[in-house]
Amino acid sequence: MGTDNAKFALYEQFAQVGKVLGNPLRLMLLDLLAQAERSVEELAAASGGTVGNTSAQLKALRQVGMVAARRAGNRIYYRVAGQDVSALLTALTTVAGQHTADVDRAARAYLGDIEALEPIDAGELRHRLDTGQAVVIDVRPEIEYAAGHIPTARSLPLPELISRLGELPADTEIVAYCRGPYCVYAPQAVRLLTGHGLPARPLRGGLPEWRLARFPVVRTPKETPAA
Repeated sequence: MGTDNAKFALYEQFAQVGKVLGNPLRLMLLDLLAQAERSVEELAAASGGTVGNTSAQLKALRQVGMVAARRAGNRIYYRVAGQDVSALLTALTTVAGQHTADVDRAARAYLGDIEALEPIDAGELRHRLDTGQAVVIDVRPEIEYAAGHIPTARSLPLPELISRLGELPADTEIVAYCRGPYCVYAPQAVRLLTGHGLPARPLRGGLPEWRLARFPVVRTPKETPAA
């Protein structure tokens, strides 16, 4: 095989990953798996797809090595194959957001005007936490909080927020975060909180920005069954 042919064959392998990523449901599944390990059934429920279709998309992702799986009893649990997969997803959405006008329009239609909520950067949030000037809440589902969250963050999943407002201070700024810059949970939480008279802002970029700043992330230890 000539050099040109060998190079083409190499890039053809790279293209396989690009082809697999050219599917919105697969990107949604990767986004969910970047937060926490899940079963097919859990992924289908979270993404709004059927179990059969979700399973087919996971098979395609496994074929190019982007997700890994383990069996526990009758269920198979999936996870991203590595942090580099999560980084690739972040890079893809960042590039699309910076260079594709339709992304901005679609994001505003889905998320609303984020800048009007005065998002706070990761560095500023860490300073405020260190000096006791902010309370941070994680509004993702509990399974995602347990898999990794900002130290001192309180788990307040969005569906529970309205019933747990009494747990939050009225005199300290509240910072809400979720899965990333295109996650709707934190903006919705901030609008709900401010609508009830509580000072609140979203974390710009969500947990991914916190990780990119190399700030600590902690897991919730699993409880050991009593003997």
